[in-house]
Amino acid sequence: MSPYIPARGTETEAEREEESVKEALGLSPKLIYEVIRREGEEELERTKRSLIWSGIAAGMLISLSVLGEAIFRTYLPDTPSRYLIENLGYSLGFLAVIMGRMQLFTENTITTVLPVMQNRTLAAFGAMMRLWGIVLGANVVGAFGAAALIAYTPAIPAELIPAIVALSEHATGMPMGESFWRAIPAGVIVALIVWMLPQADASAFFLILVFTWLIAAGDFTHIVAGSVEMAVLILQGDLGAYDAIFGFFLPVLTGNIIGGTLIFTLVAWGQVRDDIEKQDT
Repeated sequence: MSPYIPARGTETEAEREEESVKEALGLSPKLIYEVIRREGEEELERTKRSLIWSGIAAGMLISLSVLGEAIFRTYLPDTPSRYLIENLGYSLGFLAVIMGRMQLFTENTITTVLPVMQNRTLAAFGAMMRLWGIVLGANVVGAFGAAALIAYTPAIPAELIPAIVALSEHATGMPMGESFWRAIPAGVIVALIVWMLPQADASAFFLILVFTWLIAAGDFTHIVAGSVEMAVLILQGDLGAYDAIFGFFLPVLTGNIIGGTLIFTLVAWGQVRDDIEKQDT
């Protein structure tokens, strides 16, 4: 005889309360870690071709951040509040890339690092560095593709170009040390977005919108979005290769990695390490 299974409508009050409590608690840090770790393992197993095309697409579409800001700056009246509103445009590229599940380098400073934190081998580290190199290179190629469209074609209305150039000059014109330090909070914020997404569900859109707006409003530097601005100036002949690489690209890249990996990911790993290692023993 099969055991009696109560119908849904006959659940006890205690069972319903327990379900409600579980839903209200959401995912524990350990479960969030596990979701991101498994996603990282899947990314590390993707083919080189898949990573390249996804990375190029991300590099191209992140240009929507520059375009969005330029549109707001061009058409909004010049008031004290314009700065806060125009930075909403910065979120457009990140919304397209993150919700479109494309390969963005700064996401991988946490996603692909967590599997390495658990499986601390040279092979795992090498796989992570391979993915980082491919994705970063593809992001930059995509950024230059978008910049070429801006600089060499009439695809973007002429009235937007002065705002794009002004934004690009500001992003790449900081002293090297300032670019580095401004990149650390941006790396932390992107890693935080990745950490919160597994339990965001329907609020994912607003989560990405608000926190990427914070990157722009806080005047922090991001390596991929900034690469579009860097590329625009290079293609127009307004920025030399030395200043672009050593004055902007490498300091911002280093700062984003420190913020996303050495600060946020190590802290995130620290809060789940005991549980994970206890589970593995």
